[in-house]
Amino acid sequence: MARRRDAVVRRGFRHIGRAITEQPGMFTLAVLASSLYGAMTVASAWVIGEVTDRVLLPSFADGVTTASALALASAAIIGVALLKIVGILGRRLFAGIMSYRLQADYRRRVTRQYLRLPLSWHQRHPTGQLLSNANSDVEASWFFVAPLPFACGAIVMIAITVVALFLIDPLIALVGLVVFPLVFAVNVVYSQVMSPRMQRAQQLRAEVSEIAHESFDAALVVKTLGREASETERFGARAEELRDGLVAVGRVRGLFDPLMEALPNLGTLAVLLIGAGRVADGSTDAGSLVSIAYLFMLLALPIRAIGWVLADLPRALAGFDRVTPVLDATGETPYGPDGAAAGTGGAAVDLTDVGFTFAGGERPTLSGITFDVAAGSTVAVVGPTGSGKSTLAGLLVRLVDPSDGSVVLDGVDLRRLREGEVSSQAAFVAQGTFLFDDSVRGNVTLDDPFSDDEVWAALRVAAADRFVADLPDGLDTRVGERGATLSGGQRQRLALARAVVRRPRLLVLDDATSAVDPSVEARILDALRSSDTPTTVVVVAYRQATISLADEVVWLEQGRVLARGTHQQLLADVPAYAALVRAYSQTEVAA
Repeated sequence: MARRRDAVVRRGFRHIGRAITEQPGMFTLAVLASSLYGAMTVASAWVIGEVTDRVLLPSFADGVTTASALALASAAIIGVALLKIVGILGRRLFAGIMSYRLQADYRRRVTRQYLRLPLSWHQRHPTGQLLSNANSDVEASWFFVAPLPFACGAIVMIAITVVALFLIDPLIALVGLVVFPLVFAVNVVYSQVMSPRMQRAQQLRAEVSEIAHESFDAALVVKTLGREASETERFGARAEELRDGLVAVGRVRGLFDPLMEALPNLGTLAVLLIGAGRVADGSTDAGSLVSIAYLFMLLALPIRAIGWVLADLPRALAGFDRVTPVLDATGETPYGPDGAAAGTGGAAVDLTDVGFTFAGGERPTLSGITFDVAAGSTVAVVGPTGSGKSTLAGLLVRLVDPSDGSVVLDGVDLRRLREGEVSSQAAFVAQGTFLFDDSVRGNVTLDDPFSDDEVWAALRVAAADRFVADLPDGLDTRVGERGATLSGGQRQRLALARAVVRRPRLLVLDDATSAVDPSVEARILDALRSSDTPTTVVVVAYRQATISLADEVVWLEQGRVLARGTHQQLLADVPAYAALVRAYSQTEVAA
């Protein structure tokens, strides 16, 4: 137990050192301002003692005082008060800047890490947890920073106070200072008791966020299947756990805070009791006792400031323990030194003995995939559900890297291309279309500097120009969250236009036109094939109308390429292919 307590304390002080190291300038300014406040607070005790001895007591004894004495006393009190105000303003300003800079910096670090880590890592971590890491966990990690400079300045204040106390009356000072080891002991015990409770509370915050995000994301499923009650119950159960966790935290803090408040007051009471006797026997004077009592009253605030930091450390460690695994995560996508081949035409793609196995998977999703795609051609990838088509599409644009073999673009392995080269040469459109709550123009350009003419040209290729022209504000029409105001086919065509406007040399469509009428789909593919610089297109397809437009078809089954050729050749030579294509055709006719 003692070892565990020491570990919490050591980690807490290391975390404080980390904050100071990362923001030394703001911390120094905040501590200087806090030290000014502490020094002026101690000086105010001395001023009050002097005013008591030199102005108040003589005026009581003589029944009269002078205007100059009152003016001097007032000037001394006001001067000290003004300097205290400067210290308070500086302390709060610089401490706030330090705290918010640390939070902003670590949010940027976390989000940059999210961008670096591969898709497979994101698939293992719920979105709600990732949001919690970047928001509430980062905030909790540095919550203690706001009172930290005050606590450090309070140490200066305590040091000055202790010296002043011993100079005034060593015996009374010794009696009163017994409170300090008690405060330290209470804080150590508090950190030990609070740490596991704060870790649990932070975890529950993330889980509540995760459930809420999942429910909002699946609003259509929840509404259409009448799952409102069960989702409310699921969220409510976890929210109640969070409530109970926070209540447990509050109980511990409820015991700790009054004790921290009481200890300085007990010290002041002991000083008054003993000091009154020493004044009575002439060992000290009334002004010294007033100064000592006032100094002990002032010590309550710096002791509380230190207590605030120590009280927030368990929460900070709990938050930082949840942020650190993200920052330390490995597996980020490595990049090579090569640039992509220059050119405006379609790109040639070669896959050689490509295999892929998901992390923790017992059997490979893809194995021994070998085929090539000629520049400017259209290849359809066809296969039954679970054959690895979407995984193959992701490999072509390097959403994931192959476990074995290589994917080569114009003679260069994708893993050797510099960062940003793949996205500049290839575009990917998934079946599940995502649109931002933005205008049509914003969803197509994504803030890249494309002209309206280029946007309209891309919309024409995607067969989206007519319905966009009919929208109330044309390109400026907002489409709502996830494109809620548009049909499924319209969303898919906007997503396709978003890819086309970038003039990719390789366009990968993962069943990205499934919600579009076959005639419109034919127009889209024909426009891609008939441009002056035809794009290389790899399309995951089911419809016979789509497949028949391809120059070549690759038949994928159980993660392997079992056949390739034209649509007519595979219809004649591969019974499983013919059965699948005809089954989808019959379904479309029936629909």
